[in-house]
Amino acid sequence: MKKFDIPEFYKSPIISHIKSKRKILDPRKRDYSPTRLDFENVTFLISRHFGFCYGVENAIEIAYKSIDENPGKNIFLLSQMIHNPNVNEDLTEKGIKFIQDTHGNELIDINTLTKDDVILIPAFGASVEMEKKLLDIGIDIKKYNTTCPFVEKVWKRSEKLGNSDHSIIIHGKSKHEETRATFSRSNQNAPTLIIKDINDAKILGEIILDDKNKQDFYTVFEGRYSKGFDIKTDLNKIGVVNQTTMLATETQEISDYLKNIMLQKYGANDLSNHIADTRDTLCYATNDNQSSTIGLMKNNIDMSIVVGGYNSSNTTHLVELLEQKSITFFIKDDSEIISNNEINHFDIHSKSIKTITPYLPSKRKPVIAFTSGASCPDSVMDKVIHKFLEIFEIESQIEKSIENALK
Repeated sequence: MKKFDIPEFYKSPIISHIKSKRKILDPRKRDYSPTRLDFENVTFLISRHFGFCYGVENAIEIAYKSIDENPGKNIFLLSQMIHNPNVNEDLTEKGIKFIQDTHGNELIDINTLTKDDVILIPAFGASVEMEKKLLDIGIDIKKYNTTCPFVEKVWKRSEKLGNSDHSIIIHGKSKHEETRATFSRSNQNAPTLIIKDINDAKILGEIILDDKNKQDFYTVFEGRYSKGFDIKTDLNKIGVVNQTTMLATETQEISDYLKNIMLQKYGANDLSNHIADTRDTLCYATNDNQSSTIGLMKNNIDMSIVVGGYNSSNTTHLVELLEQKSITFFIKDDSEIISNNEINHFDIHSKSIKTITPYLPSKRKPVIAFTSGASCPDSVMDKVIHKFLEIFEIESQIEKSIENALK
Protein backbone atom coordinates (compact mmCIF):
# COMPACT_ATOMS: atom_id res chain seq x y z
CA MET A 1 0.00 0.00 0.00
CA LYS A 2 1.20 3.51 -0.82
CA LYS A 3 3.20 5.40 1.81
CA PHE A 4 2.16 9.01 2.39
CA ASP A 5 4.22 12.01 3.45
CA ILE A 6 2.60 12.91 6.77
CA PRO A 7 3.97 15.76 8.95
CA GLU A 8 6.09 14.40 11.78
CA PHE A 9 4.00 16.14 14.46
CA TYR A 10 1.11 13.78 13.64
CA LYS A 11 3.22 10.71 14.39
CA SER A 12 3.87 8.96 17.71
CA PRO A 13 6.88 6.94 18.93
CA ILE A 14 4.73 4.68 21.10
CA ILE A 15 1.92 4.08 18.63
CA SER A 16 4.21 3.77 15.60
CA HIS A 17 6.28 1.11 17.39
CA ILE A 18 3.20 -0.88 18.38
CA LYS A 19 1.59 -0.66 14.93
CA SER A 20 4.77 -1.56 13.01
CA LYS A 21 5.45 -4.55 15.26
CA ARG A 22 1.85 -5.82 14.98
CA LYS A 23 2.07 -5.48 11.21
CA ILE A 24 5.16 -7.72 11.17
CA LEU A 25 3.51 -10.27 13.45
CA ASP A 26 0.20 -10.19 11.55
CA PRO A 27 0.85 -9.05 7.94
CA ARG A 28 -2.52 -10.29 6.64
CA LYS A 29 -4.47 -8.50 9.40
CA ARG A 30 -6.31 -11.59 10.56
CA ASP A 31 -5.76 -10.97 14.27
CA TYR A 32 -8.07 -8.28 15.68
CA SER A 33 -7.07 -8.84 19.29
CA PRO A 34 -5.66 -5.76 21.10
CA THR A 35 -2.11 -5.17 22.26
CA ARG A 36 -2.05 -5.81 26.00
CA LEU A 37 0.26 -3.58 28.06
CA ASP A 38 0.53 -4.88 31.61
CA PHE A 39 1.72 -2.63 34.44
CA GLU A 40 1.84 -3.12 38.19
CA ASN A 41 -1.40 -1.29 38.91
CA VAL A 42 -3.27 -1.14 35.56
CA THR A 43 -3.62 -2.88 32.20
CA PHE A 44 -3.96 -0.99 28.91
CA LEU A 45 -5.59 -2.65 25.91
CA ILE A 46 -4.59 -0.88 22.69
CA SER A 47 -6.89 -1.56 19.73
CA ARG A 48 -5.36 -3.52 16.82
CA HIS A 49 -6.41 -0.89 14.25
CA PHE A 50 -7.14 2.79 14.84
CA GLY A 51 -6.05 6.24 13.73
CA PHE A 52 -5.37 7.60 10.25
CA CYS A 53 -6.69 5.44 7.42
CA TYR A 54 -5.51 5.43 3.79
CA GLY A 55 -8.04 8.08 2.73
CA VAL A 56 -7.15 10.44 5.59
CA GLU A 57 -3.39 10.12 5.00
CA ASN A 58 -3.98 10.83 1.31
CA ALA A 59 -5.99 13.95 2.19
CA ILE A 60 -3.41 15.23 4.68
CA GLU A 61 -0.53 14.78 2.23
CA ILE A 62 -2.39 16.73 -0.45
CA ALA A 63 -3.46 19.49 1.96
CA TYR A 64 0.05 20.23 3.22
CA LYS A 65 1.38 19.96 -0.32
CA SER A 66 -1.07 22.70 -1.36
CA ILE A 67 0.33 24.97 1.37
CA ASP A 68 3.94 24.37 0.34
CA GLU A 69 3.24 24.88 -3.36
CA ASN A 70 1.17 28.07 -3.08
CA PRO A 71 2.90 30.66 -0.86
CA GLY A 72 1.00 33.92 -0.76
CA LYS A 73 -2.12 32.52 -2.44
CA ASN A 74 -5.61 32.20 -1.00
CA ILE A 75 -6.21 28.54 -0.12
CA PHE A 76 -9.71 27.33 0.69
CA LEU A 77 -11.24 24.07 1.88
CA LEU A 78 -14.86 23.44 0.92
CA SER A 79 -15.47 22.29 4.51
CA GLN A 80 -13.58 20.45 7.23
CA MET A 81 -11.11 18.21 5.40
CA ILE A 82 -11.68 15.47 7.97
CA HIS A 83 -13.64 15.45 11.21
CA ASN A 84 -10.79 16.07 13.63
CA PRO A 85 -10.35 19.40 15.45
CA ASN A 86 -6.56 19.11 15.83
CA VAL A 87 -6.00 18.67 12.09
CA ASN A 88 -8.48 21.37 11.07
CA GLU A 89 -7.09 23.84 13.61
CA ASP A 90 -3.55 23.32 12.31
CA LEU A 91 -4.67 23.89 8.72
CA THR A 92 -6.49 27.06 9.80
CA GLU A 93 -3.38 28.32 11.59
CA LYS A 94 -1.45 27.81 8.35
CA GLY A 95 -3.86 30.09 6.52
CA ILE A 96 -6.42 27.73 5.00
CA LYS A 97 -9.99 29.07 5.13
CA PHE A 98 -13.23 27.04 5.17
CA ILE A 99 -15.94 27.92 2.62
CA GLN A 100 -18.70 25.92 4.35
CA ASP A 101 -19.40 24.36 7.72
CA THR A 102 -20.04 20.63 8.01
CA HIS A 103 -23.76 21.10 7.24
CA GLY A 104 -23.14 22.95 3.98
CA ASN A 105 -23.87 26.45 5.30
CA GLU A 106 -21.73 29.12 3.63
CA LEU A 107 -19.01 30.74 5.75
CA ILE A 108 -17.52 32.54 2.75
CA ASP A 109 -19.53 33.74 -0.25
CA ILE A 110 -18.46 31.43 -3.05
CA ASN A 111 -19.04 34.23 -5.55
CA THR A 112 -16.08 36.12 -4.05
CA LEU A 113 -13.65 33.38 -5.16
CA THR A 114 -11.52 33.84 -8.26
CA LYS A 115 -9.89 31.45 -10.73
CA ASP A 116 -6.52 32.16 -9.09
CA ASP A 117 -7.65 30.82 -5.71
CA VAL A 118 -6.62 27.34 -4.59
CA ILE A 119 -9.47 25.01 -3.62
CA LEU A 120 -9.15 21.73 -1.71
CA ILE A 121 -11.95 19.18 -2.04
CA PRO A 122 -12.29 17.43 1.37
CA ALA A 123 -11.92 13.69 1.92
CA PHE A 124 -15.73 13.34 1.95
CA GLY A 125 -15.92 14.67 -1.62
CA ALA A 126 -18.10 17.45 -3.00
CA SER A 127 -21.54 17.58 -4.53
CA VAL A 128 -21.94 17.81 -8.28
CA GLU A 129 -23.63 21.18 -7.82
CA MET A 130 -20.69 22.59 -5.85
CA GLU A 131 -18.17 21.30 -8.37
CA LYS A 132 -20.10 23.03 -11.16
CA LYS A 133 -20.07 26.35 -9.28
CA LEU A 134 -16.29 26.13 -8.86
CA LEU A 135 -15.74 25.15 -12.49
CA ASP A 136 -17.90 28.07 -13.65
CA ILE A 137 -15.54 30.41 -11.76
CA GLY A 138 -12.62 28.78 -13.56
CA ILE A 139 -11.14 27.03 -10.53
CA ASP A 140 -9.11 23.83 -10.95
CA ILE A 141 -10.91 21.26 -8.76
CA LYS A 142 -8.72 18.28 -9.66
CA LYS A 143 -5.25 19.42 -8.58
CA TYR A 144 -5.97 19.34 -4.83
CA ASN A 145 -8.86 16.91 -4.69
CA THR A 146 -8.51 14.90 -1.46
CA THR A 147 -11.64 12.77 -1.96
CA CYS A 148 -11.11 9.35 -0.41
CA PRO A 149 -10.65 6.63 -3.06
CA PHE A 150 -13.12 4.42 -1.19
CA VAL A 151 -15.76 7.15 -1.37
CA GLU A 152 -15.14 7.39 -5.11
CA LYS A 153 -15.56 3.61 -5.29
CA VAL A 154 -19.07 3.98 -3.85
CA TRP A 155 -19.83 6.67 -6.46
CA LYS A 156 -18.69 4.43 -9.32
CA ARG A 157 -20.72 1.50 -7.98
CA SER A 158 -23.79 3.72 -7.69
CA GLU A 159 -23.35 4.87 -11.28
CA LYS A 160 -23.05 1.27 -12.46
CA LEU A 161 -26.18 0.30 -10.54
CA GLY A 162 -28.09 3.25 -12.00
CA ASN A 163 -27.04 2.29 -15.51
CA SER A 164 -28.55 -1.16 -14.93
CA ASP A 165 -31.88 0.38 -13.82
CA HIS A 166 -31.41 -0.10 -10.06
CA SER A 167 -32.63 2.44 -7.56
CA ILE A 168 -29.94 3.42 -5.05
CA ILE A 169 -30.45 3.00 -1.30
CA ILE A 170 -27.76 4.93 0.61
CA HIS A 171 -27.14 3.87 4.20
CA GLY A 172 -25.95 7.14 5.71
CA LYS A 173 -26.70 10.35 7.54
CA SER A 174 -28.55 12.72 5.23
CA LYS A 175 -26.69 15.83 6.45
CA HIS A 176 -23.21 14.31 6.37
CA GLU A 177 -20.91 15.76 3.67
CA GLU A 178 -20.12 12.36 2.18
CA THR A 179 -23.74 11.27 1.94
CA ARG A 180 -24.72 14.60 0.38
CA ALA A 181 -21.97 14.16 -2.22
CA THR A 182 -22.99 10.55 -2.96
CA PHE A 183 -26.67 11.51 -3.23
CA SER A 184 -25.89 14.37 -5.63
CA ARG A 185 -24.21 11.89 -7.98
CA SER A 186 -26.49 8.88 -7.75
CA ASN A 187 -29.69 10.85 -8.27
CA GLN A 188 -28.43 12.06 -11.65
CA ASN A 189 -29.09 8.69 -13.26
CA ALA A 190 -31.06 6.69 -10.69
CA PRO A 191 -33.89 7.13 -8.18
CA THR A 192 -32.13 7.52 -4.82
CA LEU A 193 -33.14 7.19 -1.17
CA ILE A 194 -31.18 7.77 2.04
CA ILE A 195 -31.93 5.57 5.05
CA LYS A 196 -30.31 6.11 8.43
CA ASP A 197 -30.54 2.69 10.09
CA ILE A 198 -32.17 -0.73 10.24
CA ASN A 199 -35.41 0.81 11.55
CA ASP A 200 -35.69 2.87 8.35
CA ALA A 201 -34.97 -0.30 6.37
CA LYS A 202 -37.81 -2.13 8.12
CA ILE A 203 -40.25 0.66 7.29
CA LEU A 204 -39.06 0.51 3.69
CA GLY A 205 -39.52 -3.26 3.73
CA GLU A 206 -43.13 -2.91 4.88
CA ILE A 207 -43.79 -0.46 2.06
CA ILE A 208 -42.22 -2.80 -0.53
CA LEU A 209 -44.38 -5.71 0.70
CA ASP A 210 -47.51 -3.53 0.79
CA ASP A 211 -47.79 -4.06 4.56
CA LYS A 212 -47.71 -0.31 5.02
CA ASN A 213 -49.50 2.46 3.11
CA LYS A 214 -47.17 3.36 0.26
CA GLN A 215 -47.99 7.04 0.68
CA ASP A 216 -46.31 6.89 4.12
CA PHE A 217 -43.02 6.71 2.21
CA TYR A 218 -43.15 10.39 1.35
CA THR A 219 -43.75 11.39 4.98
CA VAL A 220 -41.23 9.07 6.65
CA PHE A 221 -38.46 9.78 4.15
CA GLU A 222 -39.22 13.43 3.49
CA GLY A 223 -36.14 15.29 2.24
CA ARG A 224 -34.23 12.03 1.71
CA TYR A 225 -35.41 10.85 -1.72
CA SER A 226 -34.65 12.12 -5.20
CA LYS A 227 -37.05 14.29 -7.15
CA GLY A 228 -39.73 12.27 -8.88
CA PHE A 229 -39.15 9.10 -6.83
CA ASP A 230 -42.03 6.77 -7.75
CA ILE A 231 -42.80 4.14 -5.11
CA LYS A 232 -44.79 2.09 -7.64
CA THR A 233 -41.77 1.46 -9.88
CA ASP A 234 -38.61 2.61 -8.09
CA LEU A 235 -38.60 -0.02 -5.33
CA ASN A 236 -38.71 -3.02 -7.65
CA LYS A 237 -34.96 -3.19 -8.29
CA ILE A 238 -32.51 -1.83 -5.71
CA GLY A 239 -28.88 -1.75 -4.62
CA VAL A 240 -27.54 -0.69 -1.21
CA VAL A 241 -24.40 1.44 -0.84
CA ASN A 242 -23.15 3.25 2.23
CA GLN A 243 -21.56 6.31 3.73
CA THR A 244 -18.15 4.73 4.32
CA THR A 245 -18.00 5.79 7.98
CA MET A 246 -21.21 4.01 9.00
CA LEU A 247 -21.16 0.75 10.93
CA ALA A 248 -20.21 -1.87 8.35
CA THR A 249 -22.15 -4.51 10.27
CA GLU A 250 -25.29 -2.37 10.11
CA THR A 251 -24.90 -1.78 6.37
CA GLN A 252 -24.63 -5.54 5.92
CA GLU A 253 -27.64 -6.07 8.20
CA ILE A 254 -29.66 -3.62 6.10
CA SER A 255 -28.57 -5.30 2.85
CA ASP A 256 -29.44 -8.75 4.20
CA TYR A 257 -32.80 -7.53 5.49
CA LEU A 258 -33.78 -5.93 2.16
CA LYS A 259 -32.55 -9.02 0.32
CA ASN A 260 -34.96 -11.10 2.40
CA ILE A 261 -37.77 -8.64 1.63
CA MET A 262 -37.11 -9.04 -2.09
CA LEU A 263 -36.96 -12.82 -1.64
CA GLN A 264 -40.42 -12.75 -0.06
CA LYS A 265 -41.81 -10.61 -2.84
CA TYR A 266 -40.17 -12.10 -5.93
CA GLY A 267 -38.93 -15.57 -4.95
CA ALA A 268 -35.47 -17.14 -5.09
CA ASN A 269 -35.36 -17.68 -8.85
CA ASP A 270 -35.87 -14.00 -9.62
CA LEU A 271 -34.04 -12.50 -6.61
CA SER A 272 -30.87 -11.40 -8.46
CA ASN A 273 -32.99 -9.27 -10.78
CA HIS A 274 -34.32 -7.21 -7.88
CA ILE A 275 -31.40 -6.59 -5.50
CA ALA A 276 -27.70 -6.17 -6.27
CA ASP A 277 -24.81 -7.61 -4.25
CA THR A 278 -22.89 -4.51 -3.10
CA ARG A 279 -20.65 -5.92 -0.38
CA ASP A 280 -17.63 -4.75 -2.36
CA THR A 281 -18.37 -1.10 -1.50
CA LEU A 282 -17.67 -1.46 2.24
CA CYS A 283 -14.57 0.51 3.33
CA TYR A 284 -11.73 -1.74 4.54
CA ALA A 285 -10.51 0.81 7.14
CA THR A 286 -13.96 1.25 8.69
CA ASN A 287 -14.31 -2.53 8.82
CA ASP A 288 -10.82 -2.99 10.35
CA ASN A 289 -11.39 -0.35 13.04
CA GLN A 290 -14.81 -1.71 13.94
CA SER A 291 -13.60 -5.33 13.94
CA SER A 292 -10.70 -4.29 16.19
CA THR A 293 -13.15 -2.61 18.55
CA ILE A 294 -15.14 -5.84 18.69
CA GLY A 295 -11.79 -7.52 19.42
CA LEU A 296 -11.39 -5.19 22.40
CA MET A 297 -14.86 -6.10 23.60
CA LYS A 298 -13.96 -9.79 23.83
CA ASN A 299 -11.81 -8.91 26.85
CA ASN A 300 -12.81 -7.95 30.38
CA ILE A 301 -12.80 -4.14 30.28
CA ASP A 302 -13.45 -1.77 33.17
CA MET A 303 -13.26 1.49 31.21
CA SER A 304 -12.85 2.56 27.57
CA ILE A 305 -11.34 5.71 26.10
CA VAL A 306 -12.25 6.71 22.54
CA VAL A 307 -10.32 9.63 21.03
CA GLY A 308 -11.48 11.72 18.09
CA GLY A 309 -13.56 14.58 16.75
CA TYR A 310 -17.02 14.89 18.24
CA ASN A 311 -18.58 15.30 14.78
CA SER A 312 -16.78 12.23 13.45
CA SER A 313 -19.27 9.59 12.33
CA ASN A 314 -16.82 6.68 12.33
CA THR A 315 -15.57 7.58 15.84
CA THR A 316 -19.10 7.85 17.19
CA HIS A 317 -19.81 4.32 16.02
CA LEU A 318 -16.79 3.05 17.97
CA VAL A 319 -18.25 4.72 21.07
CA GLU A 320 -21.61 3.05 20.42
CA LEU A 321 -19.93 -0.34 20.27
CA LEU A 322 -17.80 0.07 23.40
CA GLU A 323 -20.71 1.44 25.45
CA GLN A 324 -22.19 -2.05 25.18
CA LYS A 325 -19.19 -3.42 27.08
CA SER A 326 -18.00 -0.84 29.62
CA ILE A 327 -18.24 2.72 30.80
CA THR A 328 -16.88 4.70 27.85
CA PHE A 329 -15.46 8.22 27.61
CA PHE A 330 -15.31 10.03 24.28
CA ILE A 331 -12.61 12.73 24.32
CA LYS A 332 -11.07 14.91 21.59
CA ASP A 333 -7.58 14.90 23.13
CA ASP A 334 -5.60 14.77 26.40
CA SER A 335 -6.79 18.23 27.48
CA GLU A 336 -10.13 16.64 28.45
CA ILE A 337 -8.40 14.52 31.11
CA ILE A 338 -8.38 17.08 33.92
CA SER A 339 -6.98 14.90 36.72
CA ASN A 340 -7.18 11.43 38.21
CA ASN A 341 -10.61 12.41 39.48
CA GLU A 342 -12.14 14.48 36.67
CA ILE A 343 -12.67 14.05 32.92
CA ASN A 344 -14.63 15.97 30.28
CA HIS A 345 -16.49 13.60 28.01
CA PHE A 346 -18.73 14.04 24.96
CA ASP A 347 -22.07 12.31 25.49
CA ILE A 348 -23.20 11.10 22.04
CA HIS A 349 -26.79 10.75 23.23
CA SER A 350 -27.33 14.28 24.58
CA LYS A 351 -24.77 15.76 22.13
CA SER A 352 -23.14 17.64 24.99
CA ILE A 353 -19.89 17.69 26.96
CA LYS A 354 -20.23 16.40 30.48
CA THR A 355 -17.79 16.55 33.37
CA ILE A 356 -17.53 13.23 35.19
CA THR A 357 -16.15 12.92 38.74
CA PRO A 358 -14.82 10.48 39.73
CA TYR A 359 -14.31 8.46 36.57
CA LEU A 360 -11.52 5.92 37.18
CA PRO A 361 -12.57 2.35 38.06
CA SER A 362 -12.28 1.63 41.76
CA LYS A 363 -10.81 -1.87 41.45
CA ARG A 364 -7.17 -2.48 42.37
CA LYS A 365 -5.87 -3.20 38.85
CA PRO A 366 -8.36 -1.92 36.26
CA VAL A 367 -8.32 -2.77 32.55
CA ILE A 368 -8.60 0.29 30.29
CA ALA A 369 -9.23 0.03 26.54
CA PHE A 370 -7.99 2.64 24.06
CA THR A 371 -8.97 3.35 20.46
CA SER A 372 -9.51 6.31 18.16
CA GLY A 373 -11.30 7.29 14.98
CA ALA A 374 -9.88 7.10 11.46
CA SER A 375 -9.23 10.86 11.42
CA CYS A 376 -7.34 11.03 14.74
CA PRO A 377 -3.55 11.56 14.60
CA ASP A 378 -1.44 8.99 16.45
CA SER A 379 0.26 11.89 18.26
CA VAL A 380 -3.06 12.77 19.90
CA MET A 381 -3.54 9.20 21.10
CA ASP A 382 0.07 9.19 22.30
CA LYS A 383 -0.60 12.21 24.54
CA VAL A 384 -3.74 10.56 25.93
CA ILE A 385 -1.82 7.41 26.82
CA HIS A 386 0.97 9.47 28.38
CA LYS A 387 -1.61 11.30 30.51
CA PHE A 388 -2.80 7.99 31.93
CA LEU A 389 0.79 6.85 32.43
CA GLU A 390 1.24 9.95 34.60
CA ILE A 391 -2.01 9.37 36.47
CA PHE A 392 -1.01 5.80 37.35
CA GLU A 393 2.63 6.87 37.91
CA ILE A 394 4.00 4.25 35.52
CA GLU A 395 5.84 6.36 32.91
CA SER A 396 9.08 4.48 33.51
CA GLN A 397 7.44 1.11 32.78
CA ILE A 398 6.14 1.82 29.26
CA GLU A 399 9.11 0.59 27.21
CA LYS A 400 9.39 -2.69 29.09
CA SER A 401 5.63 -3.22 28.90
CA ILE A 402 5.63 -2.75 25.11
CA GLU A 403 8.62 -5.04 24.74
CA ASN A 404 6.88 -7.78 26.75
CA ALA A 405 3.63 -7.38 24.83
CA LEU A 406 5.22 -7.65 21.39
CA LYS A 407 7.59 -10.57 21.91
